Amino acid sequence: MKALTALTILCIIWLTGCGVKGNTETKIKDLELPVFQLRSKDTTLHRSYVASINAYQNVELRAKVSGFLESILVDEGQLVKKGQLMFQLNDAEFKVQLSEAKASLTSAMAEVKSAEVELRRVQSLVDKKIVSDSELDLANAKLTAAKAKVDEALAKEEKAKINLSYTAVRAPFDGIIDRIPHKLGSLVTEGILLTRVSDNHAMHVYFKVSEQEYLNYVKNKQAGKQVQQPAELMLADGTVYKHRGKIETMEGEFDKETGSIAFRAVFPNPSGLLKHGASGNILLTSAISKALIIPQRAVLEIQDRNYVFVLGDDFKVRMKSFVPDARIDDFVLVKSGLSAGDRIVYEGVQNIKEGSSVKPRMISVDSILAAE
Repeated sequence: MKALTALTILCIIWLTGCGVKGNTETKIKDLELPVFQLRSKDTTLHRSYVASINAYQNVELRAKVSGFLESILVDEGQLVKKGQLMFQLNDAEFKVQLSEAKASLTSAMAEVKSAEVELRRVQSLVDKKIVSDSELDLANAKLTAAKAKVDEALAKEEKAKINLSYTAVRAPFDGIIDRIPHKLGSLVTEGILLTRVSDNHAMHVYFKVSEQEYLNYVKNKQAGKQVQQPAELMLADGTVYKHRGKIETMEGEFDKETGSIAFRAVFPNPSGLLKHGASGNILLTSAISKALIIPQRAVLEIQDRNYVFVLGDDFKVRMKSFVPDARIDDFVLVKSGLSAGDRIVYEGVQNIKEGSSVKPRMISVDSILAAE
């Protein structure tokens, strides 16, 4: 009787286990997940990068000579024209230096004339055999020395003229005046900052991209696979700047610390809204032909490799690795490993494993792109 009871209990346990296993298999088999069919298509992708805004030209105006600030002929924020007088330093000392240089030049030129007369006199005496040739050599040397003094005096005069010109500080180009730190009557020394001038008719906007994005951009551009659309600029208040720009160039080397490289885009600035030193975000729209695009949420990353679950004709999934080309926002561009027509599990990849049965709920790639 005891043996029969034990056998009955074992049978109940075995049947219960079978029932649980059967329920589990049914649950896995009946698991309904969204699935999309991978297809190549011409698509447009949007990318955003933190950007710094710089003037087309931005230079510091510094005093080239020392002196008292005698006149300030502009105001902060004012638009100036190229060559316009902005600051005037006291020039009395430099006018005196110029007068002294001119006097020295006159004296040197007089010495040259005197030496020339002496040379002609000595030459006449040598011709008459009255004096030796050494006297003629001496006269030539005196003339050469006198001419050297003239050259020296000319150089001093030119230097005095240049120093005098430095007392008048003029705009190097059309631009906007920045802050003027020194007021009228201030004693400024050589090299001290007077103000800055910014040429804001167009703006250089710099943004950094990763090495992978750089390589992808250059290769696709060279192969004609990618058409770069005009760049847009999102301002600090979240609005998009009404004028579009274009990428002009890039830096010559990568930043060793970040592994990124800076691109430069240029934007017109007819209204003067953009200012040097402002910040924003570059918005790029890229048209890519025959692209295979997978949403990031469908991808599993295991030990630096990328996998997706591909649904077979038997409604079982298998893990398949692929090589990404680039990552843009919430999407991954496929370089190799997957083909158009592959059916890929979109969501719930954490809840399935190799060989799991899935009841697919087919969704379109367009709906995914719109949702993301």
